Amino acid sequence: MAVRPGSENAQRRIASGRRDRATPFEARLNPDKCTDCGACRTFVACPGAREQICIGCGACVQLCPNEALELVEVRREREVSIEVNGTWGKVPERITVKEALWHLGHEITAGLPAEGALYAPCGVGACWNCAVEIDGAVRRACVTEAKEGMRIKTEVPDTWVPLRIVGPSGGLPYGGVGTPWEVRKNATSEYLEICCLTAGCNFRCPQCHNWMITHMSDGLAYTAREAATKLTGIRHKLNVDRFCLSGGEITLNRRWLIQLVQELKRLNPEPETRLHISTNASLLTQDYIDELIDAGLTDFGIDLKGLDIDTFMKVTGLKNKELAERCKETAWNAVDYIAHRYRDRVFLGVGIPYNKELTTMEEMQRAGRKLCSIDPSIQTTAMAYFSGEYRSDIEWPTQEEMEAVHRLLEETGLTTVQCFAIKFIPPSQG
Repeated sequence: MAVRPGSENAQRRIASGRRDRATPFEARLNPDKCTDCGACRTFVACPGAREQICIGCGACVQLCPNEALELVEVRREREVSIEVNGTWGKVPERITVKEALWHLGHEITAGLPAEGALYAPCGVGACWNCAVEIDGAVRRACVTEAKEGMRIKTEVPDTWVPLRIVGPSGGLPYGGVGTPWEVRKNATSEYLEICCLTAGCNFRCPQCHNWMITHMSDGLAYTAREAATKLTGIRHKLNVDRFCLSGGEITLNRRWLIQLVQELKRLNPEPETRLHISTNASLLTQDYIDELIDAGLTDFGIDLKGLDIDTFMKVTGLKNKELAERCKETAWNAVDYIAHRYRDRVFLGVGIPYNKELTTMEEMQRAGRKLCSIDPSIQTTAMAYFSGEYRSDIEWPTQEEMEAVHRLLEETGLTTVQCFAIKFIPPSQG
């Protein structure tokens, strides 16, 4: 039986925290689909490459833009003994530590964190949420093989400093949905922001434009202090006052992100410094928002993905409807909470994707009306979604389509509407 990490079957099994036996898998290549693009060799740190074995982590399957790889269920008669939190148990050989923990009854979640469960959302080891202590060292459960005699503690030491894989960082010339229109309009330099892209995401958007970083596991893992120091150095070189923290999904590793914001604030105490996150907001509960703002965050850019659940699932690639509903509601609730609780303290920008293959003009209108009912002054950006050379074959919306979307959103009463289209469409007032 074949299963993909993003499939409905896989998502339900992970989200439910099942307690039945682990199923060993191996990645198999379909040569008819493979274009030898090299993504699986370049961006994936295969945990079994040295021994030339596959432990079924699925990192290469998730990243492959051509769907040339799939996880195939295999039978393994041999078992290995491992110790978890002082208790020994047997698990099938050549599986990940995450699967081994699942096999022994430990709860695992992927879409959203849950108390008492190991949170493993990205599936490629990029976010480091699934970190556990293995034989005295902190390692990632989702891409580490469970081996004979291994001793595991599911809680990492209090002294351990969180890590996150960070992709290329540098100047961003155009900003994002959380970049105020006035900043773009009054820009006098080549770059608007310093952009930090973190690897790992809890969504599986088939049209992801940033997929090589989003699903990358072969990258450098930084502490928050190391990342902040690097970003600050770029800021001084380019003479830019804004930081954009994005991904992947920047909010996945909460401890790391809070520390990053705090470190950036410490290293850049000037009042003109702005700290901006670009996020799908599926994890932004009220307490998380409060903690980010208390740490020094000043700007939110929230990509809402969709208003109707069918649209949301098409855009995000989520197959589990219950999980998708929770993610969608959390994001919309975050917009409402920030707009009302922090109206005078932070900037809020919202993005809504458009492509006729994903949504309708009527749904865009309803989304605009809902945002207007929250606060008509919310900067709203309609984003032209297209394939991004990943797994979707949808074409870029025409300029005429995006101009129609722009007019439609303005007609709902929103006062600052812009569009990322083939040619950028600014707010009418600008």
